[in-house]
Amino acid sequence: MTSPEPITKPTDTAGVATAALAGDVMATPAAQGSITNPIAESLDVLAAWRAELDRQVGQLGRAFGEQELLDDADAALLAALRERLASDKLVLAFVAEFSRGKSELINAIFFADAGRRVLPATPGRTTMCPVELRYDEHLPPRLALLPIETRLRGLSLAELRTRDGHWQYVPLDPADPQTLVQALAAVTRRQRVTVEQATALGFWNAAQPEDNPPQSEDGSVEVPAWRHAVINYPHPLLAHGLVVIDTPGLNAVGAEPELTLAMLPAAHAVVFVLAADAGVTRSDLAIWREHLGQASLERFVVLNKIDTLADPLTSPTVVQAQIAQQCADTAEALHIDPARVFALSAREALAARVDGDVASLHASCLPPLEHALAAGLLPRRRHLLVQSAVGVVQQLRASAARRLADRRRQHAEQLLELRGLRGKSGAKLRMMLERVELEMADFERCTARLQALRAVQMKILRTVLSALSSEVLRTELAAMQSAMGSRPFNLGARGAFETLITRLRASISRAQTQAEEMRQMLDASFRQLNTEFGFAFSLGPAPELQGFQTELELIAQGYSRYLGVSQAWRLAAPGFAEQFRRMLLSRLRVVFENAAGELELWSKSATSQVEVQLSERRRGFTRRREALQRVQAAAGELEQRIAEVQGQDDHLAGILSRLDAMAKQTIASARRLAVDGGVDVDVDIGHRQDAA
Repeated sequence: MTSPEPITKPTDTAGVATAALAGDVMATPAAQGSITNPIAESLDVLAAWRAELDRQVGQLGRAFGEQELLDDADAALLAALRERLASDKLVLAFVAEFSRGKSELINAIFFADAGRRVLPATPGRTTMCPVELRYDEHLPPRLALLPIETRLRGLSLAELRTRDGHWQYVPLDPADPQTLVQALAAVTRRQRVTVEQATALGFWNAAQPEDNPPQSEDGSVEVPAWRHAVINYPHPLLAHGLVVIDTPGLNAVGAEPELTLAMLPAAHAVVFVLAADAGVTRSDLAIWREHLGQASLERFVVLNKIDTLADPLTSPTVVQAQIAQQCADTAEALHIDPARVFALSAREALAARVDGDVASLHASCLPPLEHALAAGLLPRRRHLLVQSAVGVVQQLRASAARRLADRRRQHAEQLLELRGLRGKSGAKLRMMLERVELEMADFERCTARLQALRAVQMKILRTVLSALSSEVLRTELAAMQSAMGSRPFNLGARGAFETLITRLRASISRAQTQAEEMRQMLDASFRQLNTEFGFAFSLGPAPELQGFQTELELIAQGYSRYLGVSQAWRLAAPGFAEQFRRMLLSRLRVVFENAAGELELWSKSATSQVEVQLSERRRGFTRRREALQRVQAAAGELEQRIAEVQGQDDHLAGILSRLDAMAKQTIASARRLAVDGGVDVDVDIGHRQDAA
């Protein structure tokens, strides 16, 4: 196999220019007009909202921590929320056959401030491999390229992302758009290979000759030089959490199953680009049916290049009617809502943005698509973040309220005890000290019961988690692979896969049942302990695993497309079955690990409150005993001690009031900011905790 023109692998820091994340990083005088971008504006608002909410959540967490009201489980929950607020991404995938103007559309929507094309967009085949545009501030600006030969090693993209040795890197200078354009031209690189090599790489199928690339006189065929490209670039939109995926045509998409089985389903929206003059071609329809037909995907369709329909012999009214009819025909062919079909000219839109020409931008018909993307996606992201934030704040607030209530109850008992000592003799004090000692001994017996309860809880938890372990997944996938290989050409693949999914569904259902059994056991034990010893143990419902069943169904739908008779040739290709298994294992492991993580966190939360309340109870007994001993030693200290305890209780009441007000303010702020951003948040979301 011929090698592409070599690319050096520089160190990450050598010669890399760092750029500020200001909006004028790439701007030219021509690009500084007053033209607005609704997606950019919405992302700016969303980023500011996330930052403000993160600030308030962090402030609330510090206030709880200062009062020792955060256990390990609550702290982990708070950290996870802040991490999500800081790193939340909006993923948009652009899919099209070759020469549909997809890269030009991306340039027009996101990168017109460069004053020129950023992604290569010239006639013919340009983007030859999937290109991912994102920004990670912990990495230097660079273009990372994964050689196409890595397909032969059976490793998935997910596995290769963290293995730097497999990638080639080109440093990017954000301050110089021309060098950026030159560096990104590398994604168009091709190489010539033999038919046998093209078959192994997934670009040649003798059973479907109409989809194969043309052969040269020496019998070789042209294939992409790269399997995947990742552009880490400090553009303001990317810095605010936007991720853009630019995909190549049908042959390249089908050859990289991870793209269609993992990356596209994970995207928040998919923009499918067609040519306005051709409409839905056979290859376009094949991409839609094979890779974008899932109803779970948020899909938009673009009929690009309407400027090519202009005809000097035809009136503009007739041309507009033709475009409208093409939109209607496209919606009917793809079985999609006509409101999701947009006819536009990406080339004219890019030129208009570069020139700052508002009239030409509207004539390009790009703004309706941008408004649809901004209105359809960003409010939903904000709504999900609001729900997460409110849920965490409510849990922290309830947990803190329980602990403060337990502390105040101990203060009330101590005050009652101390006030009862007024005018009492030394014998009475000794009796009360003896009673405290007896209560402490009784409490220690309680701890033995709690340890036994903990042992039973951990035993059940281990059983639950074992059903969701990676070892179970590997065993089940090995059984599937064995069943697939027992018949020629993997013809038993679909049946083996369906058996696997059925067994995994059963594993999740079994874990749900066992978790509910653990909840019932803990709930009964907590009620008994609360009654006998005055604890304030409470237990929320066991995590609902139905969402993971839904994710499993989506994986099943996506992967089953590769298991039909028509795809037998692909499964029989060298290395493909192993890559398929690795990729499937990776996807399933994420689902099962997340399910296990939720169950483990819920169990840890139940355990943490027990440990916290035991510690609080011990401190309470110690304070009671010390108070009685001081009063016994000096009768004059009784009133002073009563005043101290009363003051401590008043302080706790003030803390509870302040923390409660901060929590309410954080929830109200999240809801208000969401509503200001156009999100219709459930009005009950801020009242559920009040009721609690």
